[in-house]
Amino acid sequence: MSFTPLQERVCQANREINRIKLAILTWGNASEVDREAGVFAIKPSGVSYAELTPEMIPLISLETGKAVGGTLNPSSDTATHWWLYREFLEIGGVVHTHSPNATAWAQAQKAIPCFGTTHADAFYGPIPCTRPLTRAEVEDAYELNTGKVIVEHFREHGLSPMEVPGVLVSAHAPFTWGKHAMAAVTQAQTLEEVAKMALASLAMNPDLAPVDDFLLEKHYTRKHGPKATYGQA
Repeated sequence: MSFTPLQERVCQANREINRIKLAILTWGNASEVDREAGVFAIKPSGVSYAELTPEMIPLISLETGKAVGGTLNPSSDTATHWWLYREFLEIGGVVHTHSPNATAWAQAQKAIPCFGTTHADAFYGPIPCTRPLTRAEVEDAYELNTGKVIVEHFREHGLSPMEVPGVLVSAHAPFTWGKHAMAAVTQAQTLEEVAKMALASLAMNPDLAPVDDFLLEKHYTRKHGPKATYGQA
């Protein structure tokens, strides 16, 4: 069967979240959008990462959120990805996992404070945790409402999706995003490590406070923005 480069990239991103142990069994999904073509590709529901091939990857209309390509059912989280693409126009890839440390923070319904420079290198401030979904939101259009709660939190708190490229959904798990699917995988890996470090730091010092704003600013801006000094030209 034939497949598109978009489906190939999304297949690779999904295999990667399993390879680096961000998602075991079928506990996660990655997607990427092609805004010019008006579609995004996402993992099929319930298919193991070992069995996944590019031609299995469903294509979803960016306009309607409905499948327009592929024969397998898309991920049950498709509506969440769709809403994020619709509302966060800067992003090009989304990853959802149940990685253990980030999920622990989500289940505790707590944002992850910025306790150090590792965090500050990737996230411009705390990694937020949304409010819990209401019973009505869970019982009707749960996955779509998950996306809406994420967007609601970012809008209400004036957060930039590119400066804070991830979120914890209360009592659920993390979502991350980036310019493409593999960038979103990198953010998911970073979020999991930051979550792990934060838990260890609090275990050693329960009274630990977040870093000073000037240190956060220094570390974030030296890796991001027009005056960044990290990396090669």
